[in-house]
Amino acid sequence: MNLSKSFANAMRYVSEAAMRIFSPSDDNYPNSGVQPFEGTLSKSSRWRE
Repeated sequence: MNLSKSFANAMRYVSEAAMRIFSPSDDNYPNSGVQPFEGTLSKSSRWRE
């Protein structure tokens, strides 16, 4: 009886881990990406003509 409980607990542990790995992410981060540069360039970083 004790062996079957241990085996059931081990299977539950493994199946919960697998469900967490393969489930959709639950991150709630804001959508962010590349932001356009809106500043001005310094004199030393401008292209030389």
